[in-house]
Amino acid sequence: MDSLAAVFKALSVEPRLRIINLLLQSGELCVCDIETVLGCTQTKVSRHLAYLKRAGLVDDRRKGLWMLYSVAKPKSDEQRQIIECVARLLESNPVAMKDARHLMKNFERGCCATSKFLKPHQVPVSIQLN
Repeated sequence: MDSLAAVFKALSVEPRLRIINLLLQSGELCVCDIETVLGCTQTKVSRHLAYLKRAGLVDDRRKGLWMLYSVAKPKSDEQRQIIECVARLLESNPVAMKDARHLMKNFERGCCATSKFLKPHQVPVSIQLN
């Protein structure tokens, strides 16, 4: 029950929901890519990502100088169902849709680290929730 509560707590703040949305849209992003869309500082974005990581919702990996973040593979059926539900809800949310458009425009322009690792024809990358 504690892990379920931690997931809901992690998703209870708008910037974290927006980050999850961006990661669901792209597959993998660096802090700079997220900070550009959210209009937050690198410190705030990193803090939100760390919170999502502690809740088991986000994974990270190092690629050269960059740390890249993605939605974590669900650790339980409950977590999978929550992520799927959140993804469906975000599909029609006006803020989430605006963020996704902003991110895609950034990809077209060649944003920060992500553009160095993904080719434009690979974006957006859909994650596998199962």
